[in-house]
Amino acid sequence: MMKAVRYDHFGDVDVLYLAELERPVPGPGQVLVEVRATAVNPGEGVIRLGLLADKFPSTFPSGQGSDFAGVVVATGPDAGSFEPGDEVFGYTHDRAGHAEFVLAPIDAVVAKPQALSWNVAGSLYVAGTAAYASVEAVGPGPGDVVVVSGATGGVGSIAGQLARHRGATVIGLASERNHGWLTDHGIVPVAYGEGEAARIQAAADGPITAFIDTYGHGYVDLALDLGVAAERINTVIDFAAAGRHRVNAKGNESATSPEILAELGDLATKGVIEVPISAVYPLSEVARAFQEVEKRHTLGKIVLQP
Repeated sequence: MMKAVRYDHFGDVDVLYLAELERPVPGPGQVLVEVRATAVNPGEGVIRLGLLADKFPSTFPSGQGSDFAGVVVATGPDAGSFEPGDEVFGYTHDRAGHAEFVLAPIDAVVAKPQALSWNVAGSLYVAGTAAYASVEAVGPGPGDVVVVSGATGGVGSIAGQLARHRGATVIGLASERNHGWLTDHGIVPVAYGEGEAARIQAAADGPITAFIDTYGHGYVDLALDLGVAAERINTVIDFAAAGRHRVNAKGNESATSPEILAELGDLATKGVIEVPISAVYPLSEVARAFQEVEKRHTLGKIVLQP
């Protein structure tokens, strides 16, 4: 048996509960992983509220969670080189990561570097691939000035570092309490809110050439107002604005591969990117974890540890 997060209908965090379920058995090309860490992502809360039901329909009772890191405990036929005892990280598209055990196809898991912490490994898929896709979409390099909204959130913190790694100057929009983290990572901090356009222009001291929006709430329009070309804007959240203005909306689906996941793990292990972990909760406190992440003021990631 195992414990897994479930909810029976759309709603706030109080619809979440722990269910006792049969432990899954891996089929052909699958591994069963005992989960050591699994990230909590804002989008999962939006799905639970029913706000994306047209794009991501739900069948009840529903599970949740995409990221995970853990230890392989069983393999099905044709499981490649994976064996019980292997430390891995990866993802599931079955909304099943927030559980003690998770099934995954072998092309959705990669070996976890020994030096990579469980919490970071269990946070790399959703935020990491969205950040990776965003940076690829706007193509930053030396001479570019890139603005990142939500620059200390899960996606924004990684996107800013990846753009910086490619040689761009990066301006990060964030609350002032997180400006020190941005500065420490070579990113120019700018406070968000009223007057931010003028503050961005002052910090850039020249043309702004690309914009990565991880927050929504009008940042696509702001990017256009700042003179950024539509093809060099990417949003991972404001799909309505992307449709209106024909800007990029590249996200996880554009960077979902074992090769990219392994690359992110390597970059994190080498210290090229830091994935800040702001809080860790037991699986039983999943509602509390979501209450925290849905405030949208988290530095980096919040993690559940089954």
